[in-house]
Amino acid sequence: MKHSERFLKLVEDAKTRVREVSVDELRRWQGEQRPFHFIDVREDSEWARGRARGAKHLGKGIIERDIEHEVPDRSAQIVLYCGGGYRSALTADVLQKMGYENVLSMAGGMRSWREAGAPVDGE
Repeated sequence: MKHSERFLKLVEDAKTRVREVSVDELRRWQGEQRPFHFIDVREDSEWARGRARGAKHLGKGIIERDIEHEVPDRSAQIVLYCGGGYRSALTADVLQKMGYENVLSMAGGMRSWREAGAPVDGE
């Protein structure tokens, strides 16, 4: 997908404030059973076509409304992902503005997850 210049500029700006985690590092955390909330921010239709194993779904359109119910502890580790790492970076930026202290965006999103051969549910 070709993204607009303005969208990419918005993402670039958000990424100056957002930390990213690689798929490899995240898989290591899962293997170590490190506690974190793994949240897919993609659209419902994307979620239905397959998702990273262990993830919960809170789409970008509702996460600001529902995050405090799902993750009431603002110091909890949260890892967000989307299709390619853009929407999750934007969402991580917003959650930080809401007071969440440990939010990361998974670099490369679901595309990188699949490329790494990481487990996928719902396919």
